[in-house]
Amino acid sequence: MIENMHSTPVANRFHIAIFGRRNAGKSSLINALTGQEIAVTSEVAGTTTDPVFKAMELLPIGPVVLIDTAGLDDEGELGRKRVEKSYEVLRRCHFAVVVIDSRTGWTDFERAFLDELRRREIPALAVLNKADLVLADRLGDLLKETPPGTKAVAASAVTGEAVTEIKAQIVAIGWKDPVEPALLGDLVAPGAMALLVTPIDKAAPKGRLILPQQQVIRDLLDHGALVSVTRETELERALSLLAEPPAAVITDSQAFKVVAAVTPPSIPLTSFSILFARQKGDLAELIGGIGRIAALRRGEKVLIVEGCTHHRQDDDIGTVKIPRWIREIAGDEIRFDWASGASFPRDLSDYAVVVHCGGCMLNRREMTYRIAKAREEGPAITNYGLLIAYVTGILERAVAPFPEALQAWEEAVTAGARRRP
Repeated sequence: MIENMHSTPVANRFHIAIFGRRNAGKSSLINALTGQEIAVTSEVAGTTTDPVFKAMELLPIGPVVLIDTAGLDDEGELGRKRVEKSYEVLRRCHFAVVVIDSRTGWTDFERAFLDELRRREIPALAVLNKADLVLADRLGDLLKETPPGTKAVAASAVTGEAVTEIKAQIVAIGWKDPVEPALLGDLVAPGAMALLVTPIDKAAPKGRLILPQQQVIRDLLDHGALVSVTRETELERALSLLAEPPAAVITDSQAFKVVAAVTPPSIPLTSFSILFARQKGDLAELIGGIGRIAALRRGEKVLIVEGCTHHRQDDDIGTVKIPRWIREIAGDEIRFDWASGASFPRDLSDYAVVVHCGGCMLNRREMTYRIAKAREEGPAITNYGLLIAYVTGILERAVAPFPEALQAWEEAVTAGARRRP
């Protein structure tokens, strides 16, 4: 999905996913909820293959992402992969609508899936769809069969019956604005100035700032802070023009070396990537992963992950620079794999370290899932910005604004991680 400066970022939207068996009417229900033909519908079972994401406004909720998924009962080898993709949606889902075909009623698929939703603490609504095709007594019996703890609504995506009630139930049962922790606003007092350093190079989108920069600016404005923006080439001049030192300097991680040399040590300094690592996940755990990079052994594997997909430039950060830096630290025999976008390996046990981007395109649910999966399956996990700060020799300075992260790094050093000169 393409972001623009006028829309709420996908990662900050309320994610509503539609699940059910094949031909239960999931896509028709999305069209009815939105009043638009955004999903392809057909009487042929299995029309929806991969999850379909649609960012839009859904009143009275506001900015949401609606997700149409493949049938939970899909068959064959390809069908199994489609079902896996449907379950992957749960990692970022804030609310689930489980659609049941009223003509066939409840099955073990829906009951098992509702159990999974409860286990993951995802609020849900059951929709007995195609209510226009069955008798009222039949609908009454189906409503009585609803598993305990689940709310059910009889509806028809074709006639529009109960569509308004479905929206109301989504709000009543589980809607809340998925506001994530502040990026910087809790660290810069109202009325104080933050100076942002935003390099403009061939990778920068023409005519606009990249999403992390936009979001940090908005976060500071929301908290009543002042914002000044400059390129790294004008940073020294910008600092000299300020009547008092800024409360913080925030830079693109790849400009850390230049910015650290110009910014006085008394001014807190960190990066956009580190701010997002803090907002989306667990900064203290991510910094611990740096120690594991310093201890990599010959032949071990590193997974490099980006939460979005983009055109690769020469000297790309994920495919060129990070592997080069890690090999400089740990030797040429280190092996690498890559993942991007919604793709994330089911099995991480083969990796020693996962190096993840800031995750500006992922919501906090997805990012915390990835961190927890790494914790459970063995590899350490860290972040682009933290790694760049480490190889630049300024990691302690870059995390000094965050005491819990600084403490985690000191503990990692005590345990054997190397400080970078």
